[in-house]
Amino acid sequence: MMFSGILTLLIFVSSAVLTGIIRRYALKTSLLDIPNARSSHEVPTPHGGGLAIVIPFLLSLAILYWRNVIPQQIFFAFIGGGLAVALVGLADDFRHVGAPYRILVHLVASGIGLYCLGGFPPVVIGSIIVDLKMAGDLFGIIFLVWMLNLFNFMDGIDGIAASEAIFIAGGAVLIIITTGGGESISPLLLLVASCAGFLVWNWPPARIFMGDVGSGFLGISLGLFVIMTMETGELSLCTWLILLGLFLIDATVTLLRRITRGQRWYEAHRSHAYQILSRRFGSHKIVTLLMVSLNVLWLLPLAYLSSRYPERSLLVMVIAFVPILCGVFVIGAGKESCSK
Repeated sequence: MMFSGILTLLIFVSSAVLTGIIRRYALKTSLLDIPNARSSHEVPTPHGGGLAIVIPFLLSLAILYWRNVIPQQIFFAFIGGGLAVALVGLADDFRHVGAPYRILVHLVASGIGLYCLGGFPPVVIGSIIVDLKMAGDLFGIIFLVWMLNLFNFMDGIDGIAASEAIFIAGGAVLIIITTGGGESISPLLLLVASCAGFLVWNWPPARIFMGDVGSGFLGISLGLFVIMTMETGELSLCTWLILLGLFLIDATVTLLRRITRGQRWYEAHRSHAYQILSRRFGSHKIVTLLMVSLNVLWLLPLAYLSSRYPERSLLVMVIAFVPILCGVFVIGAGKESCSK
């Protein structure tokens, strides 16, 4: 326990220091995210800072694997799947990579990660067990690709993606602890520490952006944790979906609305609910704090209830989602007029 605490602190410090180094390098070499009509920021800002999440986290997993804290398949899942996504994201941050190549890497990386974890596990809802067999593996790959793109879509204002990742991973840790603990706690805490170190620099007003290297890596990493904990029985799919609620609903509603309106959904835009709110409030910090508050005060208690009473997890998920869904529609997520 003491070793895990010391390692977590070291990863936090390492991430914060490395983020500062990357920022200095980006400023020196003019690796800046220049604002345009689709941006939510107004000042050229260094990007690629997510590398300071990837490196400390993967190194810490290597240490856990070396000390036999985590099994081989978990280590290889994050190295094989997460690292590939991070590398293509890094390449795209500094030199544009075409969408077909990115999608191919995302599919292959997701397949590798899923294979290392033994495939997509049966979905348990109360006393009901749904084993999708081979269709489950296909769903698992699609799920992982959606997760990494989910964080890419939602990483649009200062501090939001790192804060969300901290909440999701940290919330999962708290719930797992209440059920007696498990092998996922240590790696989840290390992901929290890596994100927290980066957030020191990314909190509004951000001095560096995460970039695709960070957002894609966080998305697939959390997706791998979902599959991992479903297999071990530590957390159910419903509990994870509740923790992911804000990002999941905003991104999904916005995407579907843009598709049904015949818009080019694959292009950059500013029509997510959180982006609209940041313009209305004139502040990234207010929106990020609002989302943190909703996560802690609304979604976390309901996620705990879904874990505590698994037979009612679907009902609890509906209760969690309905107000958020209504709010996203009222705000106007995905409307053409909001992206201009």
